[in-house]
Amino acid sequence: MANGYLIGLDIGTGGVKGLLVSPGGDVQAQAFADYPLLTPHPGWTEQHAEDWWSATLTVLRSLADSANGGEIIGIGLSGQMHGSVFLDKHGVPLRPALLWNDARTGNECEQIERSVGQRRLREIVGNPALAGWQAPKILWLRNHEASNYKKVCKVLLPKDYVRFRLTDGLATDMSDASGTLLLDLKQRDWSTEILETLDIPRSWLPELYEGPDVCGRLTGDAAKQTGIPVGTPVIAGGGDNAASAIGAGVIKAGTGLLSLGTSGVIFFHSDNALCDPDGAIHACCHAVPEKYHLMGVVLSAGGSLRWVRDALATEEVAAARCMGRDPYELLTQEAESVPPGADDLLFLPYLTGERTPHMDPYARGGWLGLSLAHTKSHLVRSVMEGVGFALKDSLLRITELGIEVEELRVVGGGIRSALWRRILASILEVPLRQLNAEEGASFGAALLAAVGSGVYSTVTEAVLEAVSTSPEAEQPIPEWTDKYQDSYLKYQRLYPSLRDSGLFPTSNGG
Repeated sequence: MANGYLIGLDIGTGGVKGLLVSPGGDVQAQAFADYPLLTPHPGWTEQHAEDWWSATLTVLRSLADSANGGEIIGIGLSGQMHGSVFLDKHGVPLRPALLWNDARTGNECEQIERSVGQRRLREIVGNPALAGWQAPKILWLRNHEASNYKKVCKVLLPKDYVRFRLTDGLATDMSDASGTLLLDLKQRDWSTEILETLDIPRSWLPELYEGPDVCGRLTGDAAKQTGIPVGTPVIAGGGDNAASAIGAGVIKAGTGLLSLGTSGVIFFHSDNALCDPDGAIHACCHAVPEKYHLMGVVLSAGGSLRWVRDALATEEVAAARCMGRDPYELLTQEAESVPPGADDLLFLPYLTGERTPHMDPYARGGWLGLSLAHTKSHLVRSVMEGVGFALKDSLLRITELGIEVEELRVVGGGIRSALWRRILASILEVPLRQLNAEEGASFGAALLAAVGSGVYSTVTEAVLEAVSTSPEAEQPIPEWTDKYQDSYLKYQRLYPSLRDSGLFPTSNGG
């Protein structure tokens, strides 16, 4: 086995996380640097690409110091998917990047489906036009910021802007490219038909690579700024969900991933390009070469609980600060006292619209069934359960496509809560298994770097060597499952009733 270290970087929504990993998969050091989220209008989310780069430099310098002179033999990249970085001819961003959970492009999605044809679009890219994805953002720029649009020379995904700054190369991987609506899923290439129909120049798009491919090397300037040797290989990597799946060992049929971060994701490996005819389940390329995955997404999963913390839990936040504890720990501890079903209180977690199964950027969240008997603890538990019901929507759609479900491996900040794990296992009726060392997308990126750098010959070999899980899985609780089956039937009726009542907005501003 090769000597030296691998680095995995994840350019997330909240910050950059980096890991220094040994060839055997042991994490030697980690670093994190955050940055702000911009919300200039309701439904809009943006970030400055320069903030990603500054945070990346901070993280890489820290990891280089932690290597203590040891050789760094490869850097793998992962990141938030779907975002759009518009570069001018000098490689300078023209405006803040539009993010994955930005919901301003409803009209542009309709424009794409009219131009390409709804059925034809799904045949080519495996997905409907979705508000957060990249192609509608390009059309939005054309429709609303014509002066910026005229200056565009390249369009990059978030992690690939960081790659550009590291290597001067314009590249992306198949899994992240799947979230643009511009990739021919089965051909694993940019779709000439869609590009011509939408009048988007192919020259704006980066070169395509499989996840473990080397697609650039550290420039002299980047080497000076990071302390990592010039010429260090930079590997293609993957979108955050695909990289997280590799880091969790989800590379074969039957095993899925449940990721509970700001968003919530149900992810399953597929050997073939399967597509949901209704477009509710995302069909994408995996970061494993020539493989695919199916994915359902809840836009505000952990984000819903974070909203509760920020808006309603100032007392818990203050108490946690005094005790040196996590505010979420106090909130979920209080929710332990509430029975399953939260005394018939239901929560819709559609705080930023919703993807699976509704594909509705204008959906909104809310509580139903509130009474004077309900407490803040009820509100917290109902939020945790509502996210579980939203995830169940995704799981059921995936099983309808013929995917067998044996277990879900769980990652993300939300699964640190034992209560939330019990709730999710009981709602989904699937065993949930934690990883012995859950490091998420940055760990998957490091494993892809290990393959690209020659430490392992295949992704499967890297996963078998480096990924291990806990011996015991979180099992569904039968009494809870019975209650949640009844609650879920009620939950399913809420969205169509509220939509048809006209209570949701008809635009997201701007």
